[in-house]
Amino acid sequence: MLRRVRDEETDGILRAGSLIADTVTAGGRLFAFGAGHSSLPAQDVVYRAGGLALMNLLAVPGVTGVDVMPATLGSALERVDGLAEAVLGTAPVRSGDLLVIISLSGRNALPVEMARGARARGLTVIGVTSVAYAAATKPQNPSGTFLKDHCDVVLDSKISVGDAELTADGIDAPFAPASTVVTSALMQAVMASAAGELAARGVTPPLLRSGNVDGGHDWNREVLDEYRDRIFHRQT
Repeated sequence: MLRRVRDEETDGILRAGSLIADTVTAGGRLFAFGAGHSSLPAQDVVYRAGGLALMNLLAVPGVTGVDVMPATLGSALERVDGLAEAVLGTAPVRSGDLLVIISLSGRNALPVEMARGARARGLTVIGVTSVAYAAATKPQNPSGTFLKDHCDVVLDSKISVGDAELTADGIDAPFAPASTVVTSALMQAVMASAAGELAARGVTPPLLRSGNVDGGHDWNREVLDEYRDRIFHRQT
């Protein structure tokens, strides 16, 4: 599956990296959002050694990972109409920013309304989803559309409907979900592409270093201070 993504999504990865570079050079801010397990690849690019310091998590209480009890509440919240508008209306987003939205199925109200609302506010939207869902399932939101229908760039994770890639005799249900691994690889590829594009334009990418190498904390402090008005995962 990683080979498929590499071979079939390279153009999209490069376009996404270029859009991020555009946003950085224009003074915009970068955000990533995902609900449930789709939040994990979004969190993976925030405050990450080797990653862009400007990536911020657009967190929605109750759906960021599986940190609520019962865990099924997060799945229910993804289907609530109007939640995305409430989040965007109170988040530090503005025209010229960029939002990466990760949703495996791309059919629930929250990611679809998040994409529509972000674009209406002048944000660039990159969607990371499994396009197969649009062909095999029905939308679960009032617009009757999928995440892929509201993005400037769509990256297809190639994940099978149901997010379980293996079957075996004696096991009644498919198993071995792959979406987190593949989507995280896609996200890191986009970040790497953005860094390379910035360098090609003569712009030093605002990258973080590991705090476990000598000088790492000092390096990060300087980067975080320089871009403090565009970073929301630190104290002001």
